[in-house]
Amino acid sequence: MHVLLAGSTGVLGRRVVPALVAAGHRVTALTRRADAAVDPRAPGVTVVSADVYNRESLARAVARAEPDVVMHQLTDLSRADLEANARMRRVGTRNLVDAAHAAGVRRIVAQSIAWVYEAGDEPADETTPLDDTTTQPRRGTIEGVIALETAVREAPEWVVLRYGLLYGPDTWYAKDGIKADDARAGRLPGGRDVSSFVHVDDAAEAAVAALHWPSGVVNVVDDEPATADAWAPVFARAVGAPPPATVGDAPRADWARGADNHFARKHLGWSLTHPSWRSGFDTL
Repeated sequence: MHVLLAGSTGVLGRRVVPALVAAGHRVTALTRRADAAVDPRAPGVTVVSADVYNRESLARAVARAEPDVVMHQLTDLSRADLEANARMRRVGTRNLVDAAHAAGVRRIVAQSIAWVYEAGDEPADETTPLDDTTTQPRRGTIEGVIALETAVREAPEWVVLRYGLLYGPDTWYAKDGIKADDARAGRLPGGRDVSSFVHVDDAAEAAVAALHWPSGVVNVVDDEPATADAWAPVFARAVGAPPPATVGDAPRADWARGADNHFARKHLGWSLTHPSWRSGFDTL
């Protein structure tokens, strides 16, 4: 297939490009700047520049590329700015979907997140409603995700990948990442909130596999949702930080329930190199 990858220089995009090529696909790597860090000499890769906030420029780039699939790995997390990332989901996605539609692209694969489900006690599966009645600041994130997923579903064929918390090289949960800095500074507490993780390499492989998955939403998370009391000490040890502070009997946030990967594993045949953060953190 010929895949146009938007977000090719991000944490995931930098891994998805070589994974696509290794799987035999041709890649058009869409970047905001012509000098972005994608090697234009890489076999099977063409680099084009366009700003996803410039509708006309983006539409021209997608039309000229003539891809079979558009893959959306766009984020705006460089400043840990939740509103900037929500805007990317709302506006950037809208522009990319419109450009794909105008170019006659039938399939879109898009990045979303797995901590957007409504309150509950068990890990959420793909049938669980999104948390659209929550309050700020979480509400801004949820609204961005809803806008992204609603736009992507307009394509004749679509897959939304709801990723867990990414860990591994270049992520927030790396030895040199933001969360490691927090852990070393004593700012990473334990607690009862439940999270689901996924290693960045497993997340990239899921994106490649999704080219052949049926339309729908897929939780891309590892096998072990865990409380911060469970995972934070393991992460702290892996990055050379002291044990995290305890938070006593502080209650769990009702939406912090983790996500279930049963559908991806049992029905789509997805497998993980790092099935649990327990062993995955040892690779940091």
